[in-house]
Amino acid sequence: MVTQELTDLVEKGVMLPLMEEFYTIQGEGYHKGTAAYFIRIGGCDVGCHWCDVKESWDAETHPPTAIEKIVDNAAKYSNTIVITGGEPLTWDMGPLTTGLKEKNLNTHIETSGAYPLTGTWDWICLSPKKNKLPEPEIYDVANELKVIVYNKHDFVFAEEQAAKVNENCILYLQPEWSVRDKMIPLIVDYVMQNPKWIVSLQTHKYLNIP
Repeated sequence: MVTQELTDLVEKGVMLPLMEEFYTIQGEGYHKGTAAYFIRIGGCDVGCHWCDVKESWDAETHPPTAIEKIVDNAAKYSNTIVITGGEPLTWDMGPLTTGLKEKNLNTHIETSGAYPLTGTWDWICLSPKKNKLPEPEIYDVANELKVIVYNKHDFVFAEEQAAKVNENCILYLQPEWSVRDKMIPLIVDYVMQNPKWIVSLQTHKYLNIP
């Protein structure tokens, strides 16, 4: 049972509901193919029906863990740390990224942008969702925009989101895994007609790694 004291520490970002952490190869977006240590934080109310980590949604099922422990574990494995979820911006990422930066680690985040941006980041992957749109300020600082394509309307959504990001933001279209065979041909055709976009695939699933 989580006490009020623990809840307060989580609200301050001094402890975080840690779902899992693992060293692997980044499978998506700009840094695909590179080694990175992933920290998956529990808690998300964005509610994508196709989410492949729905077990991350309920933060209460994941133990509040001191950020010092998280940082120390991460530093053993890689110079590049990817914070993902769930939706990590549900929580204050400031204390965690401060700890990582004190060890001279590169900090990356994968976020829907649905909550205000906290923390210090070397790379921001913004993956917006229709049912809970990003906070406006994240568009200006996103390094990459990754739109998941589940159906044809997602191309319209992708263009709406691309119109909001900064001019240096790299644009990716990524098929939702369960419909990849159906959507990949459409994405390939779309990117060929609209070459500002780049195809992103979940290569870690093809490699059969986390």
